[in-house]
Amino acid sequence: MRTVIGICGGTGSGKTTVARAILRSVGATEVAFLQQDSYYKNLSDMPLDFRHRANFDHPDAIDNDLLLEHVRALKMGRAVDLPVYDFKTHTRLAETVRAEPKPIIIVEGILVFADARLLAEMDVKIFVDTPDDIRFIRRLQRDVAERGRTVESVIEQYMTTVRPMHLQFVEPSKRYADIIIPEGGHNLVGIDLISSRLRELLASVSGKD
Repeated sequence: MRTVIGICGGTGSGKTTVARAILRSVGATEVAFLQQDSYYKNLSDMPLDFRHRANFDHPDAIDNDLLLEHVRALKMGRAVDLPVYDFKTHTRLAETVRAEPKPIIIVEGILVFADARLLAEMDVKIFVDTPDDIRFIRRLQRDVAERGRTVESVIEQYMTTVRPMHLQFVEPSKRYADIIIPEGGHNLVGIDLISSRLRELLASVSGKD
């Protein structure tokens, strides 16, 4: 038996922080961690300036077919090779990362609830709910520090695509959540409750072996 947990929320909401906190609490040996950011479509056939202007916050920017294939394979007990995405060039690298099947599969990303097929594979759906201003500041800091972006380009992208797509696709998907965690990784009580339940689940499954 494998449990698939979907973790959704807007950019900068703290999804990854929540996922990694759960992973540390439950144990890395028990969790396969898939990040939707790794599944952006490869734009290597486009000029670099066109890539920078692409809408990365629309569901069509994600290779959900491959993500769904990997989730289903892990559920069936098969290892998969996760893609590696370069955010500076907006291309998929030749290298991959091996993921082995584990009792718990975490699928995290801003649009993981926007695909009905992915939703159908999830046993638990968590939405990380963080105020817009906090999310924007976190994204600004991350993109400048980690992705080589300028402040001006981050602001332009946020206003042009990030915010409109959040309102159209991400925020409405909150209605599919089983659990809503306010303030993301700072909500230690919420994370602890979820982690405790997963540890109980693992113990019950282990006891049946």
